[in-house]
Amino acid sequence: MSLLEALLVLAAGVGAGTINVIVGSGTLLTFPVLLAVGYPPITANVSNSLGLVPGSLSGAYGYRRELRGQGRRILRYGTASFVGAVTGALLLFQLPAAAFDAIVPVMIALALLLVIFQPRIATALAARREPGGHPREGGPLAFALGYGTGVYGGYFGAAQGILLLAIFGLALDDDMQRVNALKNVLAMIVNLTAGIVFLFVAHVAWEAVALLAVGSAAGGQLGARIGRRLPPDVLRAVIVVVGVTAIVQLLAR
Repeated sequence: MSLLEALLVLAAGVGAGTINVIVGSGTLLTFPVLLAVGYPPITANVSNSLGLVPGSLSGAYGYRRELRGQGRRILRYGTASFVGAVTGALLLFQLPAAAFDAIVPVMIALALLLVIFQPRIATALAARREPGGHPREGGPLAFALGYGTGVYGGYFGAAQGILLLAIFGLALDDDMQRVNALKNVLAMIVNLTAGIVFLFVAHVAWEAVALLAVGSAAGGQLGARIGRRLPPDVLRAVIVVVGVTAIVQLLAR
């Protein structure tokens, strides 16, 4: 890897770390860069998963105030993400990329619709709750969807953050910033789990991992500073813009 290529990978890591903490889909930035500097697709995917873990960890630390009181949620849905990530990482070596390419843009589009209409849906659900009833904390369906997102994240992972925001924005009675904080932890669990699985079954480009790790860790702090200051409506607008961009890029592959 030349100096220019190394700087390009480092810059992609900063950008991905920033956007992953705010919304998600940073893989759509780093994965093409790794391909462009000469890594095979599987090696690029594996190295990308490992390299972005420090960015998620950095972002989770930046959102530590919003994570207070969410220990049970992290344990419950983190378990779903962990098992899903193991499944997805193993499927990477069994299924062709085309198996996910067709459905992923549709999944992201549906997630964006849920994010857009989340306030109205949440209000309607709250109105149907019995007086004095418990706030929504998800259920079997949310757990299953969290597992499914973990499978997708372990397999490829682009825009998994948008899916997580859509799912838990509806499943939980909480504001978007706290949901975003939870999303960052779950994405970190998925990337770390998939990365550990990949260590045993695939080639890892450690120089790329190191550059992405440094860049994404810096980007994670930047993303946390920006994301925590965004009002809910602005955050939703950012999610929609990034999601539409992700769909366009995935369809153009």
